[in-house]
Amino acid sequence: MGESAKIVVVVPTYNERENLPVLAGLLSGLKVPGLQMLVVDDNSPDGTGDVADQLAKESPDQVGVLHRTEKDGLGRAYIAGIGRALSEDADIVIQMDADLSHPASVIPTMVDTLRTTDAAVVIGSRYVEGGSAAAEWAWHRRLLSAFANVYVNTILRLHVKDATAGFKAWKAETLRKIDVATIQSNGYSFQVEMNYRTVRQGMRIAEVPIRFEERTVGASKMSLKVQLESALMPWKLRFKRS
Repeated sequence: MGESAKIVVVVPTYNERENLPVLAGLLSGLKVPGLQMLVVDDNSPDGTGDVADQLAKESPDQVGVLHRTEKDGLGRAYIAGIGRALSEDADIVIQMDADLSHPASVIPTMVDTLRTTDAAVVIGSRYVEGGSAAAEWAWHRRLLSAFANVYVNTILRLHVKDATAGFKAWKAETLRKIDVATIQSNGYSFQVEMNYRTVRQGMRIAEVPIRFEERTVGASKMSLKVQLESALMPWKLRFKRS
């Protein structure tokens, strides 16, 4: 994988019109050769899709847009975006939130780790040495996040410190090997299932430290339904295997 690799940052959006231009500016400021952003908009009522189209019009080599008519979850949006990226011959695909909670400045480190090691995927991790979560995070959010990681790792034995993380850089060949299009889970459990399939294939997950920031604009998408699915999904995977 050379320096001229095509790198696609897949960014699902729903009502992120204020954050999206900021993120686009941060990504273009990285000066990483071959880096593009693919916005996957779920028909946002606040006009995020129009903002994305304008960004693509201004920088067609750096921004692409995939409009989806139904809002059926983060996992479905990622599968659509990853599928598009792979069909357009991406070498590396990055998963990233639109809410500015993931630090774009760490992307070069993630890409370099993929290029120089045997890692199949690199996670931007809150829980490895040097990583942290925002000081604004409420204690119950911290507790839930820490519990979720222990819970998932106990059931699935992933040996990953930040198993529910949503900031990841994948080799394209890894995504093809885990057959990402067939993943059924949604929400945060989608992230766990991707990790699980990677480990089951005998491939290595690497983690690099990030500081996870609390979103400053817009509303969190974490619902009770998403939390319930995230609690049940590791057991489904475990029993499907056995």
